[in-house]
Amino acid sequence: MKTIAIDFETANEQRGSACSVGLAWIEDGRVTRVEERLIRPRDMRFSGMNIAIHGIRPEHVEDAPEFPEVMDEFVDDFRGATMIAHNAAFDFSVWRASLDLYRQSYPELTYLCSLKMAQRIWPHFLSHRLNLIAEHLGLRFVHHNAAEDAAVCAAAAIEMAKAVKAATVAAIPAVIGMKPGRLTSAGYEPCTCRKA
Repeated sequence: MKTIAIDFETANEQRGSACSVGLAWIEDGRVTRVEERLIRPRDMRFSGMNIAIHGIRPEHVEDAPEFPEVMDEFVDDFRGATMIAHNAAFDFSVWRASLDLYRQSYPELTYLCSLKMAQRIWPHFLSHRLNLIAEHLGLRFVHHNAAEDAAVCAAAAIEMAKAVKAATVAAIPAVIGMKPGRLTSAGYEPCTCRKA
């Protein structure tokens, strides 16, 4: 069972303006691989606010491939995988908007939201933002770097699985009453949690 954490950074307020993607593979209860790719948005408009968040500027991506080429590299990895993102509603809306922009069909996959999982598993945390979860778990990372965000999302998910005694990250939803999200050629279903 493949589980892959994913994180996107965007060039501006448009969800279809991905300028970076980070991926972290979880196998046997540990992070085994982390990748980052820069993406050249179709519309090379970068907002100052987004640059201030992630530090990626137009000159960093001018020679990078566009979204379809970047994601095609990982198509075999995504097949049959359980994906996970911290605030999956954002990352999967970026993925969908980018696919829509290029008129590409959605891949078939299941996804989980580590933000929703953390809210359910660690309700006593004052905040469930990724940097604060990392701090609580003693993980050091550069926030808003796609690869580091994905790696910390994966590491946090592994700790959540241990916290609820789930055999794998993909088994967490059954323990906490979460309905995984789905991305399919017909559309998508959001990841949701039953009311506690």
